[in-house]
Amino acid sequence: MASVPHLDRRLVIVTGKGGTGKSTMATALALLAARRGQRVLVAEVNATERVAPLLGAPPAGPEIREARPGIFTVDVTPPASLREYGLHVVKLRAVYDAVFENRLVRHFLRVVPGLGELVMLGKILHEVRAEERGRPRWDQVIVDAPATGHAVQLLRVPGAMLGMVPPGPLRNDAQWMQAMLLDPARTAALLVTLPEEMPVTEAIELDQQLRERVGIIPAAVLVNAMPQRRFTAAQSARLGALAAAPPPVGAAARAARLQAVRSEHAERELSRLRSALRLPIACLPLLATTGWGTAEVERLADTLAGEDGASPWLA
Repeated sequence: MASVPHLDRRLVIVTGKGGTGKSTMATALALLAARRGQRVLVAEVNATERVAPLLGAPPAGPEIREARPGIFTVDVTPPASLREYGLHVVKLRAVYDAVFENRLVRHFLRVVPGLGELVMLGKILHEVRAEERGRPRWDQVIVDAPATGHAVQLLRVPGAMLGMVPPGPLRNDAQWMQAMLLDPARTAALLVTLPEEMPVTEAIELDQQLRERVGIIPAAVLVNAMPQRRFTAAQSARLGALAAAPPPVGAAARAARLQAVRSEHAERELSRLRSALRLPIACLPLLATTGWGTAEVERLADTLAGEDGASPWLA
């Protein structure tokens, strides 16, 4: 089985440009963890749920639910997280209902800068350190984080709060949350991208933002939908010459040439990514499929694990 860098961390944050397959990668990583006998929670952040449906289960909503043996999911939202945080601080439900459910108080809390992000992140990080019967509740918590800019905003909230709020419960929570996020022994951030110009550029920028604005050094990059190189340069040129031939040869040659051009472009972008980021990089294949569900995610998990005999991690 191939070694997935930092898969042993208690907290794995998966982020990248929207549309690159973050949820798919988070789900594949959860499958790997479950295969190793781990109990894993995948937390989506205030999003249209994708992880549970990818595993063949209904959306979990704000309550943690088991999607398949060993894998649990939850959609972390500001209202549910704020209610949970309020009950944790106040302790008594009657007092919480009298204070936090007050219309004016709720309006005030909604406009406090960063509070929604802080309580959502706090809900997730609370699960990371939660224990049951003397052992961790979860062997691993995987965060299907928001896309690039929103992910940076979410992750930098604890540090920003430390400079804004006076000593007290909120500041104490921001301190331990910041410490956990910046601890490379407990936390790993994985960047997801496609082998295309804009996603690669955004992945490079995201790496810089996480380092400079949050203090997190990403652990690895997952390049999703990498097309296979099927033709040599000479064969690709020959396909170009055959493109004008009558059907069916011409049509087949044009389709093959299109695939060749796409793979060449993908390799150039992969080379640019490797030059810019000195990080472990794994390439996940572009799958030819008419649908997208559990079977496809299982195939990607197989690739990450090296079960086809070849590691996806570049030397």
